[in-house]
Amino acid sequence: MAVPKSSRNFELRHLRYFIALVEEKNFERAAMRLGIAQPGLSQQILNLEALIGIPLLDRTRRSVQLTLSGQLLFDQARKLVAQADFALSELQRVGRGQSGKISIGYVASAAYSGVLTESLSSFRQDFPEIELQLVEIEMRQQLAKIGEGELDFGYIRPPAPVPIGLATSTVLREPMVVALPQGHPLASHHAVDLTALADQTFITPRQPADVGFHSNTLEACAATGVIPKVSPIGRDFTTIMSMVAVGLGISLVPKSLQCLQLPGVRYVELSRAHMTDLAIAYRKSEGSAAVRAFIAHHRARYPRSEFR
Repeated sequence: MAVPKSSRNFELRHLRYFIALVEEKNFERAAMRLGIAQPGLSQQILNLEALIGIPLLDRTRRSVQLTLSGQLLFDQARKLVAQADFALSELQRVGRGQSGKISIGYVASAAYSGVLTESLSSFRQDFPEIELQLVEIEMRQQLAKIGEGELDFGYIRPPAPVPIGLATSTVLREPMVVALPQGHPLASHHAVDLTALADQTFITPRQPADVGFHSNTLEACAATGVIPKVSPIGRDFTTIMSMVAVGLGISLVPKSLQCLQLPGVRYVELSRAHMTDLAIAYRKSEGSAAVRAFIAHHRARYPRSEFR
């Protein structure tokens, strides 16, 4: 469908000039408000009338008076300009990362550590209009979905295979402790050595040997010369603690998990420190300004972390 010739050069500035003239009711004051010369404003109003094809001002009067068509245009023009200004403002806010949406995956232990809640709470104080969507999801699925664009950001427990195009950074290093059944002979001790637990079954999350806490457990035991019997059967740490409580085994867990107080479970420190990391994962090339702001927020909050 062909565009009418009269509307091809119609611009928002014509409406802004017209609105200013009507509100000021005087060409000289309107021109000053707009920062243009009065003859230029007069010409722009004539151009607007020519584009529309109907008179907007009643020129039989000495003061600025609107025709019926002019009044109708004025009412609609204010709405159109307000909508355009709002849309432009929103686009600029999105471009600056002040609004938008971020989808975030996390492993449950990130919430237990406090990093998840602390970092999200502080981010929301600075960017209250950005919508944060949270989903608890297994670490390898997180990384895959970030790479595919279904998630924007993730909190993970390394080690894990990181897809090409993703970056990770450690935001917390914390010691591990051992979770023992309440009736275990060592449950009342202040600290234990892993060599004293060599004959125990270590329950880990359902992960390959080189991933997450399965890997953490093997590394900690190897450092003390223990060859553990590992049972990677836990869906998550809550399930694993329930298994420990009923005597199905023991488990190495991050120290922050002690906030999860299940009946029948005792947390005991290790006499030799063994550490576990909490990290964030994100795309190296990120198009969303909101997500870039979220990454920058973590850089500022965890300045000692190694971002790569």
